[in-house]
Amino acid sequence: MVRSGLIPLACVSLIAAAVTRAETPAAGTTEEADLFSLGQTLFETYAPPEIKKEFAFPTRAEWDAFAARLEKTRATGSLAELAAYEPEVRAALVALSALPEYKDYSDWLAERLDEIVVAKEATTPPPKPPAPPAVPKPPTADAGSAPPPLPIPPSADIPMYDLWVSRLRDRPRPARADEFLTEIKAVFTGEGLPAELAWLAETESTFNPSAVSPAGARGLFQLMPVTAKAQGLSLLPFDERTNPEKSARAAATLLRRLHRMFDSWPLALAAYNAGEGRVRRTLKAQDATTFAQIADALPSETRLYVPKVLATLAVREGFDPFKLAAPR
Repeated sequence: MVRSGLIPLACVSLIAAAVTRAETPAAGTTEEADLFSLGQTLFETYAPPEIKKEFAFPTRAEWDAFAARLEKTRATGSLAELAAYEPEVRAALVALSALPEYKDYSDWLAERLDEIVVAKEATTPPPKPPAPPAVPKPPTADAGSAPPPLPIPPSADIPMYDLWVSRLRDRPRPARADEFLTEIKAVFTGEGLPAELAWLAETESTFNPSAVSPAGARGLFQLMPVTAKAQGLSLLPFDERTNPEKSARAAATLLRRLHRMFDSWPLALAAYNAGEGRVRRTLKAQDATTFAQIADALPSETRLYVPKVLATLAVREGFDPFKLAAPR
């Protein structure tokens, strides 16, 4: 039986993004508007027989529906609702592997699979450990001799940080990291930011300067058109978000401003992902001062994003990301 509902999950959100961008002043070339037709042609031409037997290329409506559904879930759905996408997105990536021309989109989707897997881990109750053998209770100590409570580890302040560290610990660094890392670190330090923050490009794009998202973000640091323009980047006739140096400088400038606004890297990262207005309003509504205090009120995408960035810095640089220096 042909399963027409899985390949849409493969590329729907990706191609619909290009179509959407092509209908706005921020759009790239006219070729982007033809991605849907191109996808159909590529699939019919290059997809292996076993893929064609298992999947059918979606209709335009199916592409658009999946794009809207996935992005809405990331923005307003719960972690459990996001976790339910796992089988669909895994099938999507299989389909995309049959279309090499879609690597820019598959890189974005692979990062979303990361979110989905961690969301699933965070919402799946762990198995109950076996009951320990009964042992005699020690004599009750005097109140004055009780040991002081153990300090709370830094990760306890960032929900899901430990899950991300566990997931990323043994993952090889992206193949293109060495191609761009030296340049990005130089830009970040030149802008007064810790060099370690250059690894933000792994979370955003897997160091793919052409990566695109359904929402219209693009480049190493997945800048939205409005954000890019606010940081001085041009979108026409050449989209400067795909220029590694210019994209890095724009991201660094924005991160420095956000840290000065919130005086916290977790909050600055949340604002980079969800928008400074969203974070500011949530802090006020919750009468809060930290990311941990407002995490549950933020989009699932942002709840997963902040700990992932911090865990990536910890794994790649081998240091405590909670000691990340403030901008100079």
